[in-house]
Amino acid sequence: MKSAGPSPVITIAEQPGCLLVKFHGIQVAASARALVLLEANYPPVYYVPREDIDEKYFARTDHTSYCPYKGDASYFSLQIPGHEGANAVWSYENPKVSVEQIRDYVAFYPDQVTFEILKDVE
Repeated sequence: MKSAGPSPVITIAEQPGCLLVKFHGIQVAASARALVLLEANYPPVYYVPREDIDEKYFARTDHTSYCPYKGDASYFSLQIPGHEGANAVWSYENPKVSVEQIRDYVAFYPDQVTFEILKDVE
Protein backbone atom coordinates (compact mmCIF):
# COMPACT_ATOMS: atom_id res chain seq x y z
CA MET A 1 0.00 0.00 0.00
CA LYS A 2 1.39 3.35 -1.00
CA SER A 3 1.96 5.80 1.83
CA ALA A 4 0.53 9.29 1.57
CA GLY A 5 3.89 10.68 2.61
CA PRO A 6 4.29 13.68 4.86
CA SER A 7 1.22 15.84 5.19
CA PRO A 8 1.45 19.06 3.18
CA VAL A 9 0.89 22.34 4.92
CA ILE A 10 -2.78 23.20 4.43
CA THR A 11 -4.07 26.57 5.52
CA ILE A 12 -7.69 27.63 5.55
CA ALA A 13 -8.64 31.28 5.90
CA GLU A 14 -11.75 33.41 5.60
CA GLN A 15 -12.11 35.07 2.19
CA PRO A 16 -12.73 38.80 2.71
CA GLY A 17 -15.71 40.31 0.89
CA CYS A 18 -18.51 38.48 -0.88
CA LEU A 19 -17.57 35.69 -3.29
CA LEU A 20 -19.86 35.29 -6.30
CA VAL A 21 -19.69 32.08 -8.34
CA LYS A 22 -21.15 32.04 -11.85
CA PHE A 23 -21.65 29.24 -14.36
CA HIS A 24 -22.20 30.50 -17.92
CA GLY A 25 -23.25 33.87 -16.51
CA ILE A 26 -25.76 32.41 -14.02
CA GLN A 27 -25.00 33.01 -10.35
CA VAL A 28 -24.92 29.62 -8.62
CA ALA A 29 -23.47 30.76 -5.28
CA ALA A 30 -22.87 33.95 -3.31
CA SER A 31 -21.24 34.04 0.10
CA ALA A 32 -19.73 36.49 2.53
CA ARG A 33 -18.53 33.42 4.49
CA ALA A 34 -16.36 31.74 1.87
CA LEU A 35 -13.07 30.12 2.81
CA VAL A 36 -9.88 29.88 0.80
CA LEU A 37 -7.77 26.72 1.13
CA LEU A 38 -4.07 26.79 0.31
CA GLU A 39 -2.25 23.49 -0.11
CA ALA A 40 1.37 22.94 -1.15
CA ASN A 41 1.96 24.07 -4.75
CA TYR A 42 -1.71 24.02 -5.77
CA PRO A 43 -3.65 27.16 -6.68
CA PRO A 44 -5.98 28.54 -3.98
CA VAL A 45 -9.38 26.82 -3.76
CA TYR A 46 -12.52 28.67 -2.70
CA TYR A 47 -14.98 26.83 -0.48
CA VAL A 48 -18.56 28.10 -0.12
CA PRO A 49 -21.03 27.07 2.60
CA ARG A 50 -23.68 24.75 1.17
CA GLU A 51 -26.39 27.02 2.54
CA ASP A 52 -25.04 29.79 0.25
CA ILE A 53 -25.44 27.86 -3.02
CA ASP A 54 -28.50 27.84 -5.26
CA GLU A 55 -29.24 24.12 -5.07
CA LYS A 56 -31.51 24.08 -8.12
CA TYR A 57 -28.37 24.19 -10.32
CA PHE A 58 -26.59 21.31 -8.53
CA ALA A 59 -27.07 17.59 -9.26
CA ARG A 60 -25.21 14.99 -7.20
CA THR A 61 -23.26 12.48 -9.29
CA ASP A 62 -21.84 9.03 -8.54
CA HIS A 63 -18.28 10.33 -9.00
CA THR A 64 -16.01 10.26 -5.94
CA SER A 65 -12.34 10.81 -5.21
CA TYR A 66 -10.04 10.43 -2.24
CA CYS A 67 -7.41 12.77 -0.84
CA PRO A 68 -5.19 11.35 1.91
CA TYR A 69 -5.15 14.77 3.60
CA LYS A 70 -8.81 15.80 3.27
CA GLY A 71 -10.77 12.55 2.88
CA ASP A 72 -13.45 11.32 0.47
CA ALA A 73 -14.99 13.85 -1.91
CA SER A 74 -18.49 13.70 -3.36
CA TYR A 75 -19.24 15.47 -6.64
CA PHE A 76 -21.99 17.52 -8.21
CA SER A 77 -22.62 18.66 -11.76
CA LEU A 78 -23.81 22.18 -12.49
CA GLN A 79 -26.87 22.30 -14.74
CA ILE A 80 -28.48 25.28 -16.42
CA PRO A 81 -30.53 25.27 -19.62
CA GLY A 82 -28.15 24.41 -22.48
CA HIS A 83 -25.07 23.75 -20.32
CA GLU A 84 -23.79 21.11 -17.94
CA GLY A 85 -20.56 21.22 -15.97
CA ALA A 86 -19.99 17.53 -15.23
CA ASN A 87 -18.48 17.01 -11.77
CA ALA A 88 -17.64 20.72 -11.56
CA VAL A 89 -18.24 20.87 -7.80
CA TRP A 90 -16.97 18.77 -4.93
CA SER A 91 -17.51 18.51 -1.20
CA TYR A 92 -15.75 16.74 1.65
CA GLU A 93 -18.86 15.78 3.60
CA ASN A 94 -16.86 13.99 6.32
CA PRO A 95 -13.43 15.63 6.09
CA LYS A 96 -10.35 14.68 8.06
CA VAL A 97 -10.08 16.39 11.45
CA SER A 98 -7.26 18.66 10.23
CA VAL A 99 -9.60 20.29 7.67
CA GLU A 100 -12.88 20.09 9.63
CA GLN A 101 -13.58 23.73 8.65
CA ILE A 102 -14.60 22.66 5.13
CA ARG A 103 -17.40 20.34 6.33
CA ASP A 104 -20.72 21.50 4.78
CA TYR A 105 -18.83 23.54 2.15
CA VAL A 106 -18.45 23.00 -1.60
CA ALA A 107 -15.61 23.89 -3.95
CA PHE A 108 -15.62 24.57 -7.69
CA TYR A 109 -13.22 23.75 -10.51
CA PRO A 110 -12.03 27.17 -11.73
CA ASP A 111 -12.12 26.09 -15.38
CA GLN A 112 -15.88 25.49 -15.03
CA VAL A 113 -16.97 28.68 -13.25
CA THR A 114 -16.01 32.31 -12.82
CA PHE A 115 -15.34 33.94 -9.48
CA GLU A 116 -15.91 37.55 -8.52
CA ILE A 117 -15.05 39.04 -5.15
CA LEU A 118 -17.06 42.05 -4.06
CA LYS A 119 -15.22 44.16 -1.52
CA ASP A 120 -17.11 45.30 1.56
CA VAL A 121 -18.86 48.60 0.91
CA GLU A 122 -19.04 51.12 3.74
